[in-house]
Amino acid sequence: MSKKLHLLLADDDQDDRFFFNKVLKALSIPTQFSSVEDGEQLMDFLATTSTPLPDVLFLDLNMPRKNGSECLSEIKKNDKLKSLPVIMYSTSMHEDVADLLYANGAHFYIRKTNIIELQKVLQFILTEILENRFERPTRDRFVFNGVTA
Repeated sequence: MSKKLHLLLADDDQDDRFFFNKVLKALSIPTQFSSVEDGEQLMDFLATTSTPLPDVLFLDLNMPRKNGSECLSEIKKNDKLKSLPVIMYSTSMHEDVADLLYANGAHFYIRKTNIIELQKVLQFILTEILENRFERPTRDRFVFNGVTA
């Protein structure tokens, strides 16, 4: 398996970025990890990068300067960016918010949890991407409550 998956994490919490990267390194899937600290940095990164877009974006919902929901809307309205798979990644989990995020084009809504659960989720999602099986689910499977799919 020679292809490295490029993952981008937009999250204002330094500990969350650290643990996300630590979990990635523990997986058997080769990855390239990038991160930004807020929504404005994310949109600047996506607008100015000359390399191909990341394979997937993990986007924290609650960030300063520009929140995840605002970024998601901008990404999905931009012709260059709209095909980028976006996975919302948040400590908060509300059905009305999930409805809005799904309507705006997010792929999944994942609750920030412990490292073991994050490892299972990342293993599942990255395997799906590598095997070209990664598709946006129906709304009833949008909120990712563990690896049962």
